[in-house]
Amino acid sequence: MSLQQRTTRDLQERLATGLDRHDELLACFDFDGTLAPIVDDPTRARPLPAAERALERLDSHEDVTTAIVSGRALADVSRRVDGPSVYGGNHGLELARDDSVAVHPVARKRSRLVEQCCDVLEDRLQDVSGCRVENKRLTGTVHVRHVSRELVPVVEQETRAVVDRVGNGDLECSHGKAILEFGPQVPWTKGDAVSLLRSRRARDPFVLYVGDDVTDETVFRRLSSDGLGVAVGRATETAASCQVRSPRAVAHLLDWLVDATAGRFE
Repeated sequence: MSLQQRTTRDLQERLATGLDRHDELLACFDFDGTLAPIVDDPTRARPLPAAERALERLDSHEDVTTAIVSGRALADVSRRVDGPSVYGGNHGLELARDDSVAVHPVARKRSRLVEQCCDVLEDRLQDVSGCRVENKRLTGTVHVRHVSRELVPVVEQETRAVVDRVGNGDLECSHGKAILEFGPQVPWTKGDAVSLLRSRRARDPFVLYVGDDVTDETVFRRLSSDGLGVAVGRATETAASCQVRSPRAVAHLLDWLVDATAGRFE
């Protein structure tokens, strides 16, 4: 048996054990690099069709709740993928569920500072080839995937300087894959968002979280005997219990999960 086969079997066994011990499932996924392959142009990102189909089938089960928790703005990610019950945007600072949208009050209050930072950075970084500043309302992103390697530290230094000056302690910076992000300095992460979703279930669900980036680690660290974290890619250091190679492997996992939940919750 190959290493990949052993890894897949271990993941399925862990999931099966969790499903056997709980009466419902809360299945949460990041978007980019998880349901959708990473692409050069983030505006063209789309979920793998197989993953989207399986997600819709999974969510149709009455004892399963599915959620997307993404760093993208809520309006952006919700139009890119159909099927889930819950959408979380801006790393969980905004949540759409039960026909309503909740926004973190501090993030809402500081959105004007984010807008000001984006405006200043667009001006300061306009001559850096390949650099793009994205205003996501509650947070901002500076994309450096197409910036030459020697200029990335310059972009980071400029971004941090602007955020420190404009935010004046109310905003903070962080790293992601080929991005710099800034947003409100508040104790709220994807981990908090998933914990909130779990607490709103009538019964204590088994929680699955699948993601590929640094911000997903805040969820992985919270999952214990009643949950399972799955890292996508070849992360050398992660708090996730299991790893899969790619979004295509996530689609296969979703297919397996559709069958597994049907057999256990019916």
